Amino acid sequence: MIQFEYHNPARIIFGCGKVGAVGGLAQTYGHKALVVTSGSSQRTGLLPRVLALLGQAGVEQVVFDKVKANPLTTMVQEGAALAKREQCDLVIGLGGGSAMDAAKAVAFLAINDGDVTEYMFGAKQGTGALPVILITTTAGTGSEGNNIAVLTNPDSNDKKGLKSPFMYAKASIVDPELLMTLPKRSIAGPGLDALFHAMEAYVAKRSNPMSEMIALEAISLSAQYLPQVYAEPENIEAWEKVALANTLGGMAIDAAGTTLPHGLEHPVSGLLNAPHGEGLAALFVPIMKFTYRAVPAKYARIAGAMGESIAGLSVEKAAVKSIEAMETLLRRLNMTPKLGDFGVREENIDWLADNALKIMKANIENNPRVPTRDEIKEIYKNSL
Repeated sequence: MIQFEYHNPARIIFGCGKVGAVGGLAQTYGHKALVVTSGSSQRTGLLPRVLALLGQAGVEQVVFDKVKANPLTTMVQEGAALAKREQCDLVIGLGGGSAMDAAKAVAFLAINDGDVTEYMFGAKQGTGALPVILITTTAGTGSEGNNIAVLTNPDSNDKKGLKSPFMYAKASIVDPELLMTLPKRSIAGPGLDALFHAMEAYVAKRSNPMSEMIALEAISLSAQYLPQVYAEPENIEAWEKVALANTLGGMAIDAAGTTLPHGLEHPVSGLLNAPHGEGLAALFVPIMKFTYRAVPAKYARIAGAMGESIAGLSVEKAAVKSIEAMETLLRRLNMTPKLGDFGVREENIDWLADNALKIMKANIENNPRVPTRDEIKEIYKNSL
């Protein structure tokens, strides 16, 4: 008997040129916007463009441009304090996953007092958030389609998601034209993160028919079109597909959650500030090899979605094709890192395993095959 619930209220505004709608959207939700972004949006000229559009719509702006990769709990607390001080009634996240996650967390903390970690670990529940508009400039995290903000505590190196139903964006702008100037490394790493979201959501224990349908489409689009935009960054038709895959992947993990790859990567980037997508790339194939026998039919369908010919193969052999497809894709994207490239050493493995079990236990238990501590340590060793 099939029973499930699916709910995602994020309004997605998708298409080339749609960033031009930000002024009218902002006018709908507030009068004074805190624009949460990084320094790169100033350098690309996108921040001045967005500020001008807001100004034309009569929306005041305050800029908070301190976002960096793997956003910190201290940084979002600072942003929330600025929003309160300036009496902002709207938050706009402009950038990649870090900027969008930070914007959602800032909007949440502008309403809810206390330390953000209390909410991350469930000691407190929020009561609301400022309205949020998101403008994504990478095809990576899918943050525009979910209610998750991943943050790192600099004191403990704990990297964990803040999740609240109040943090869905009122509107998310996905404009593929904004992605066309990304450097290759910013195409490959975040693009793989989007694919990994979809694959993890598809095999997750908490998956349901809706999330599985969304995830499979995201897998198919990513596998086909991510190599195309990597080779031809000016290919706007391919970018449209990659951008859609990214948003779908974010929606899939909103419903089903992530699994063992994210469970083991978060400690790595929490400890060493490793690029998230690249850390996942180092772990993903060893984790596929560990997991696939638990749900071979699902991995067989993943292989088919990635373009592998599986007709006439046993389920087991078809499932193995998904691993081969992933290895091929990683090579095509020049994305074959090892954890050692980010500074992970064998003496770090005990801490990483313990932190994963402490911080990311729910994600690990959402995996079709749940590893022991010793098995987690072995996966880390195999990924060095």
